[in-house]
Amino acid sequence: MVAWNNLDTLVSYKKLTELAKVDIKEAMTGEKGAERVKKYSVPMAEGMAYNFGAKQVDDDIIACLAELAEEAQLVDKYQELLNGEIINTGEGRMVLHQLCRGQLGTDVFEGEVNKRTFYSDVQKAIAEFANKVHAGEIVAEDGQPYNTVVQIGIGGSDLGPRALYLALENWAKTNNTLKMEAKFISNVDPDDAAAVIKSTDLAHALFIVVSKSGTTLETLTNETFVKNALVAAGLDPKKHMLACTSATSPLAQGEDYMAAFFMDNFIGGRFSSSSSVGGAVLSLAFGPEVFGAILDGAHESDKTAQNADIWANPAMMDALIGVYERTVLGHATTAVLPYSQALIRFPAHLQQLDMESNGKSVNRYGEPVNYQTGPIIFGEPGTNGQHSFYQLMHQGTTIIPAQFVGFKESQIGMDDVIEGSTSQAKLKANVAAQIVAFACGKDDEDKNKEFKGGRPSSIIIGDQLTPRSLGAFLAHFENKIMFQGFTWNVNSFDQEGVQLGKVLAKKVLAKDTDGALAVYSDLLEI
Repeated sequence: MVAWNNLDTLVSYKKLTELAKVDIKEAMTGEKGAERVKKYSVPMAEGMAYNFGAKQVDDDIIACLAELAEEAQLVDKYQELLNGEIINTGEGRMVLHQLCRGQLGTDVFEGEVNKRTFYSDVQKAIAEFANKVHAGEIVAEDGQPYNTVVQIGIGGSDLGPRALYLALENWAKTNNTLKMEAKFISNVDPDDAAAVIKSTDLAHALFIVVSKSGTTLETLTNETFVKNALVAAGLDPKKHMLACTSATSPLAQGEDYMAAFFMDNFIGGRFSSSSSVGGAVLSLAFGPEVFGAILDGAHESDKTAQNADIWANPAMMDALIGVYERTVLGHATTAVLPYSQALIRFPAHLQQLDMESNGKSVNRYGEPVNYQTGPIIFGEPGTNGQHSFYQLMHQGTTIIPAQFVGFKESQIGMDDVIEGSTSQAKLKANVAAQIVAFACGKDDEDKNKEFKGGRPSSIIIGDQLTPRSLGAFLAHFENKIMFQGFTWNVNSFDQEGVQLGKVLAKKVLAKDTDGALAVYSDLLEI
């Protein structure tokens, strides 16, 4: 029987707050630093590793984190999630995104429906449709193949699938598996939709309208925008539109779509990349086999999250070090810094995944918590970020823990030697240098050139960014955030904080305003 208790009621947490803090600059200097980096590493799925040698921890702190994981019953709670317990207490729902990529728990049912079978059947329907499109069995009005797929969605219906597509676009081109170009429309700003429409061969494009409820304002507005453009081009929208929605939504009931692929309320938007939300666009873009490989990598990562040994559970180790940094050390921000241009949109995806999940000030029962929870997440690929905000990270007054990502090989398989080294070698040299520079700093009589160091970081290292390693990478962060929510005793699976602004926006559009809201409406000439 698991117990859901606030973090500050746990014995191991009190012990953690009393342990001596680590001087990371001193610990990472010289041979001591070399030994730390070798020792403080946890294997991940798909041959990757989570290395935390430059984090502000030592053996005593890690041992205490292991005690915290046991006392908080983190793996037991994960198993309850896998077995279909009501983990999303705010909405009274199961949490089933892991079930989209293979079963690890017992059979889970909604009424008479086996949910694993439901998700598997949806994936099969998507694969069948995508294969028919690629084989030319389903073609555009002029008999020619479709060449572009456009996802219309916002939030989790955009950020995760877009990040995954961009992560594999060059890989797919190199491996001759790019079937269709994918584009995305998310913002209700008409310039977003217009830019995509103007750059797309509408006659040979498929548009996927993604909305679980079928009522999302931004998505429905953009859907109408696209349909109007299709009609203006002399095209029948019914021959170009797909829906990804729940079986009970208005979108599922209409006859305006070539096909509808279903999702349900047990998968939150930010966790939906493994579902039809990511499956349809990625299967059309790369082929169902590539999407299947992403799911396989995620499944392998999910399996490691079941391990009670913190040294064999990278997501749990990463999560608890993050809890220690946020709640004990007081670091408010974490920078996600992938040294891979392919991961250009992953910081944005992880921003939503983390901040929408654990940006909570009450526990699972609606009671205020008396400690700091989710951090602020931001990031940019290296080495671009080095020429931007690293200045503040190195010499500013705020310590910002960093989460680096690096791969030994590039995706493209071609990399000339330029000035004595390849571009990939230069990229890897920069990430190694930054880790040590953040931790150790540099003394200088000129204080303007002094680096105080003491800035903690970790790095995920992989051989190459492939569909399987991408899936493992995605699931690692989903599980990390889940474990952190369990530790803080917050509900990581609802997002009431996004609702108020939506309600007020509808009042503005209905001209039902007063006070400051009325004045802002007038200033914007709404």
